[in-house]
Amino acid sequence: MLVFTPVAHAAMLAAARAAHPREACGLLLGGGGRVDAATLARNVHPEPARHFEIDPLALIAAHKAARAGGPQVLGYWHSHPNGRDEPSEEDQAMASGDGRVWAIVAGGDVTLWRDDAAGFSRLPYIIGEG
Repeated sequence: MLVFTPVAHAAMLAAARAAHPREACGLLLGGGGRVDAATLARNVHPEPARHFEIDPLALIAAHKAARAGGPQVLGYWHSHPNGRDEPSEEDQAMASGDGRVWAIVAGGDVTLWRDDAAGFSRLPYIIGEG
């Protein structure tokens, strides 16, 4: 089970609301089973109303910061403006099976999914300071 700080959880919800009807996206940062930050990244997909692609520069910068002792990249988040709170067919096609967490913001709520070799599995979480 992951712990989301209230600030990280609220950041995803606010960014998804602000981007609607386009998809918002970003990175989940933290360590030790705790998501301390949900950063907003530019959605560089040519069709942001229906798809997302995290700006590669944001992803590279986060991985460099992690190697330098900063928070780890635990996963990714994006919104589904259509309200579906589970991974879409496109999400499943993009998944790499690397064990990272995917958060999906839909309908004013957040669901978490683990991207394993066998596909996505729902992941429980709590909101707290952990």
